[in-house]
Amino acid sequence: MPAIYSTTPAAATLAAEREPATSRIDHDGLIRKVAWRLMPLIMVCYLFAFFDRINISFAKFQLQGALNLSDTAYGLGASLFVIGYVIFEVPSNLLLYRVGARRWIARIMISWGLATSAMVFVTNEWQFYALRFLVGAMEAGFAPGVLYYLTLWFPESFRGRVTSLLFLASAMSGLVGAPISGLILGHLNGVAGQPGWHWLFLIGGLPCLPLGWLVLRRFRDRVEDADWLSAAERKYLATQVKEPGGHAKGGTLWGAIRTPGFLMLGLVYFLIQVGSYGLNFWAPHLIRTSGISNATTIGLLTAVPYVFGAIAMVLVGRVSDASGERRLYVAGLLVAAAFGFLAAGLFDKQTGMLVLALAVMGAGVVASIPAFWALPPRILTGAGAAGGIALINTLGQLGGIVSPVMVGRIKDATGSTTPALYAIGIASLVCALLVMKALPAAAMRAARER
Repeated sequence: MPAIYSTTPAAATLAAEREPATSRIDHDGLIRKVAWRLMPLIMVCYLFAFFDRINISFAKFQLQGALNLSDTAYGLGASLFVIGYVIFEVPSNLLLYRVGARRWIARIMISWGLATSAMVFVTNEWQFYALRFLVGAMEAGFAPGVLYYLTLWFPESFRGRVTSLLFLASAMSGLVGAPISGLILGHLNGVAGQPGWHWLFLIGGLPCLPLGWLVLRRFRDRVEDADWLSAAERKYLATQVKEPGGHAKGGTLWGAIRTPGFLMLGLVYFLIQVGSYGLNFWAPHLIRTSGISNATTIGLLTAVPYVFGAIAMVLVGRVSDASGERRLYVAGLLVAAAFGFLAAGLFDKQTGMLVLALAVMGAGVVASIPAFWALPPRILTGAGAAGGIALINTLGQLGGIVSPVMVGRIKDATGSTTPALYAIGIASLVCALLVMKALPAAAMRAARER
């Protein structure tokens, strides 16, 4: 006599089909699937974004010779990139929120690639200033736009790691870009009648065009639109990915500005960027003035701080996700950066000790940036997240105006970069103190909850 229930495979399958589909989702496997879909392309895009930001540091000596630029003029040109970036960053990210990240990020990449390539047409100081401003304006909104995009696809408990992966691309840009730039400047100089620095800007700019097209084809604006996930996976991921800071105030840009701790986060990021631009725009110069003249060797040694920055970035991203403690790691990395800057000033004429100082500097500066970016999404939501992240980034990028001009001016006035290195080291120590003591208690609790 047949039983009133069945344990046959067919019945088991029918019962399984009646269970909620999301209960059978492999959470970590799904996150890995999303990461493999998004992160490789995002990292390559960010690598080129960062390289196109710092490539004039590698081209500095050829560029200065061709255009007859002083160190102050070079520093001003470096800063004009940031001015263009700052002016257009918040409007760019508000537009990203309106039209969708996929289209807007693609537009940014294509336009900045064209502007970077146009540097080959520069023949005088004022054209140099104009093009650097334009490159900054075209790139405006890319980094905070990508940061916002990641919050739409990854649960909060994974954001420290994916943010570290994103900024690992900036370290790779220095790690790979520095020696390649040295080879380009050393071996392509004069090829097809073009100076090496022309080739450097072309090789940095033109690949951004097909990359922008790939973004347009491969990205989706929302989890619900991801045709490369099953319906069950889309439903489950949508429940896991909440709006950044879903329990906090700041759902509009004005609300974000009024959120306790918001402006302090902007000041902290400003001081971090003073150190970052000090490293990015002046490391090749420091190595050259220590006694190294070969462009290829300078490129290889310039990669050292980015190697140590990449290692520190990955380690800190994992440990901070596991512990939930963000503030302490940011402060510790800033202290390391401070020691690196101070040591670089002390040993500016001793190549071996200088490279060691740059390694410590790179570990602190490079890794502190993704560690910092785990904090703002805790207090911002919706349009406030898109515009607020952009505004914090904008406040930070003002450090990129101050740092290159300050170092260049001090170098022209004193004949040495040492006083500027000391000043940046002190700024990094002040920043570490602000992270530990000046952020509001609510922000600190949010950091520990992660």
